[in-house]
Amino acid sequence: MIDLHTHSTASDGTDAPGQVVAAAAAAGLAVVALTDHDTAAGWDEAAEAAARTGVALVRGAEISTTSDHISVHMLAYLHDPTHAELVGELERTRASRLTRLERMAALLGEDYPITWEDVLAHTGEDATVGRPHLADALVAAGVVGTRDEAFATMLRSGTRYYVPHTAPDSVTAVRVIRAAGGVPVFAHPGAAQRGRVVGEDRIEELAAAGLAGLEVDHRDHDDATRARLRDLAGALGLFVTGSSDYHGAGKPNRIGENTTAADVLARIEEEGALEVLRP
Repeated sequence: MIDLHTHSTASDGTDAPGQVVAAAAAAGLAVVALTDHDTAAGWDEAAEAAARTGVALVRGAEISTTSDHISVHMLAYLHDPTHAELVGELERTRASRLTRLERMAALLGEDYPITWEDVLAHTGEDATVGRPHLADALVAAGVVGTRDEAFATMLRSGTRYYVPHTAPDSVTAVRVIRAAGGVPVFAHPGAAQRGRVVGEDRIEELAAAGLAGLEVDHRDHDDATRARLRDLAGALGLFVTGSSDYHGAGKPNRIGENTTAADVLARIEEEGALEVLRP
């Protein structure tokens, strides 16, 4: 089994990169991708764990992008992490994430017993920070019971505590991922419960720019959404993936709950600049 979307403490997961790979092995996966937000910081530790456990590792990242003021997450697989243009985009995004989160923490601190230091206590060293870390601080302070409750109430777009962050345009991001030798896949494109989703015309534009696939089989997609996206992928010549979006204890998503076909992985490896790390 192949799971192409997981997160570790290098971003907003609760398992260290090596623990993610160990969880994949325990779940019976043959291949797992580590796709932390806007960073490759967990790759080396994950690679060491892959060699120990016998699980093959796909090195990747989940890139923050925007399309007409809509947040779009773009999975990048097997890209060169030293590519100058991509590095520059990711550094700008991470800096914006940090400034944004500090501002959100300050706004929340006006009404709740939470400080910026509380938020930092829930982030890994050199981790890409995000709202889940703020949610963890709110849970620890007893303000909410879970991450999901924090997102459903005070951390969602439209509340007085929400602050946006800057990110590259989605078309630009696809082109930069390709320039870095990566394979871009649109993550959970139909997850309407997360907010507004982009239309099919925009996905067609992304396909023309070099988008390779759509993440169709994801817990945030119901059966009708999966069928619609599968049809769209076929019409645009895109492959489809399935994955868990595993975050450890941070979300209910179970590693391996959705998987990707072996022929799709073969295509990703054929198009990517890096190899899949196999034991």
